[in-house]
Amino acid sequence: MRINTKVRYGLRVLIELGLHESKNGMFQREIAENQQLSQKYLDPIISSLKATGLIMNSGGRKSGYILAKPKSEITVYDVYRSFEPELSIIHCSNKPVTCFLSRVCVANEYWMGLNDTMTNYLKKTTLKSIISKHQKIQKKIEKENQTINHCK
Repeated sequence: MRINTKVRYGLRVLIELGLHESKNGMFQREIAENQQLSQKYLDPIISSLKATGLIMNSGGRKSGYILAKPKSEITVYDVYRSFEPELSIIHCSNKPVTCFLSRVCVANEYWMGLNDTMTNYLKKTTLKSIISKHQKIQKKIEKENQTINHCK
């Protein structure tokens, strides 16, 4: 299974907005620049995130974007669902089940369990927790840089 680029970039957009919270929000060009993404490629990503209620304009059209919910209420699963249907690692786990062997297939039980584990992991990981990790890493890097510069 692969997570598509739109999901990955969608998460990066939300991280960027979560790191730079302000009343005025961030413009798409700023997000693209900070994340080193094509502004044109961000158009459908921004549209999907808006349509699913994860982001909104800070003050109407032609304004910056802000998170539409607190970081603690946005999960990676929410981001995934902004771009993809329900997570289904194999066709047997689709609902309604379409495989005629699904009632007697022991392997199906395994795949359904794996699917549930992945879904639950995405649901329990919040934007807030990802941003906290990012900030810890940034502080560590800054501290290391200060030490290196101090030794010169």
